[in-house]
Amino acid sequence: MELKTVRIEKPKEANIILGQAHFIKTVEDLYEVLINSVPGIKFGLAFCESSGPCLVRVEGNDEKLEKLAGKNALALSAGHSFIIILENAYPINVLNAVKDVPEVCRIYCATANDVEVIIGETEQGRGILGVIDGHKSKGIEGEEDTQARKKFLRDIGYKLG
Repeated sequence: MELKTVRIEKPKEANIILGQAHFIKTVEDLYEVLINSVPGIKFGLAFCESSGPCLVRVEGNDEKLEKLAGKNALALSAGHSFIIILENAYPINVLNAVKDVPEVCRIYCATANDVEVIIGETEQGRGILGVIDGHKSKGIEGEEDTQARKKFLRDIGYKLG
């Protein structure tokens, strides 16, 4: 087995959801879940088909994000993996709905951070072994850090003032 890493390419302000599913209709079911979850959401999603023609299936409502999702999925080329690139929404807004899609088997990450995907490649194909989501921890938060975290959550509307 050969180990590789693939860096996910995305706009700085965008979030991604990286997961694994099991059936070609995943791409349409994920589209429906996303489009119905958040008014004004923009997204591109791509699914790596791992049998038959083994194509990357792409959908979305934003051409730039669709192309980027397809490019990332092809770089991964890992069986039955999918990537969603989001703008105007956060993973927290859609993650439970994505996980409830019957074809979805697992979520590797949901983040706005820089992501590297660890890939294992054999003669048969490729699989995702894990992800590197963001950067190494620098320490344990202090009182100022705690206050900044709480303020941030209130500033973006996820906690009451």
